[in-house]
Amino acid sequence: MDYQLQPFGDNAVMVIFGEKNERSIHQHVQKLADFLQDNPFDWMTAYIPAFTNITLFYEPIKIMQENDTTDPYSVVCKDLESVLGNLQHVPQTPANTIDIPVCYGGAYGPDLEVIAKHNQLTREEVIRIHSQGDYLVYMIGFSPAFPYIGGMPDKINTPRKATPRISIPAGSVGIAGGQTGIYPLASPGGWQIIGRTPLKLFQPASEKPSLLKAGDRVRFTPISEMAYQKWGDAND
Repeated sequence: MDYQLQPFGDNAVMVIFGEKNERSIHQHVQKLADFLQDNPFDWMTAYIPAFTNITLFYEPIKIMQENDTTDPYSVVCKDLESVLGNLQHVPQTPANTIDIPVCYGGAYGPDLEVIAKHNQLTREEVIRIHSQGDYLVYMIGFSPAFPYIGGMPDKINTPRKATPRISIPAGSVGIAGGQTGIYPLASPGGWQIIGRTPLKLFQPASEKPSLLKAGDRVRFTPISEMAYQKWGDAND
C-alpha cells in the first residue's frame, strides 16, 4: 500500500493514498478512519476523511511536553507509520446502506430536463439510471452533512451550472460532473437539481447529526409527489 505523509499547517498531518478518486484508494481512507474511530491517538484532536486522503489534527504542545521534543510532527509521523504498515490487516467495518426516497422532476427537480438533453436521454431514462447506481459516500463537506456520493453512471454525467443558484432547498438531490449529492440545508449551489428527498440529512440536536457518513452505501428510490408530501407531513 502506497501513501505519503505531508504537514498541513503547524498542527495537522495529511495521509495521502493517491490522486485519483477511486474506490480502491478510498478503501484505504476508510480503513484508517475506522481504526482512528476505535483507536484514537492520545495526541489527536480530530480527523477528516476525504476522497483520497485523511487529515489528522494534533496538539503540538502536549506532544512536545510528553515526548521531550521540539518536533511534534516527527512523533506524529512515527506513530502513524506504525499503523499504516499494518493497515491492510485491519478489518473494514461493514458499510451501512441507506435508502433515500426521491421525488424526481417537476418543481422538485428543475434540472431534470437539462440532464436529459445533455445526455440525449428521456427524463424517465435519467430517473431510472440515477436510481440504479451503485453509490458510495466518499466524504462529507461543503456544508454540514453534505454527502459527496460516487458511483453514478457516466450516462448521466453533467457539468454543474455555469451560474449557481442563490438558494437551493434542503433535501435537493443534484448532479455535478460524475458525482451526485444531497443538499442537507437550504444554501447557494451550482449542482444540477433532479429531485428532492423528504429525509432530513442534518439534525443538529441529534446524537448523530448527519444521516450519512463517509463509507455508507446509498440507494435512491423514486417516489411520487403525493408520497413525498405524505412523508413530509408525517415528520413535521
